Amino acid sequence: MQIFLPPEVEALLQRQLKSGKCHNAVDVIVAGIKLLEQQEEDIYQGRLQELQMEARIGLEASQEGKVVDGSTAMAQIRGNLRSRYSVSDEV
Repeated sequence: MQIFLPPEVEALLQRQLKSGKCHNAVDVIVAGIKLLEQQEEDIYQGRLQELQMEARIGLEASQEGKVVDGSTAMAQIRGNLRSRYSVSDEV
């Protein structure tokens, strides 16, 4: 496989090689791919934790009787939107 790198990426690769952190270009690329994979995993885990927290909040609200059925909720949302965006007849 042949890869053409932009000059700034080539310079970064060369700095990594000169620092001795990596022995060759393949090591640098593999390290970068591993970091990308870790970043994606961190994002996934963060979103998963957010969803779990939202589910817990919903469960607690349900257990406390603080929820309404879907059709009631939609009616309330529509009513709020109508009152917010309705045009006044007093023009």
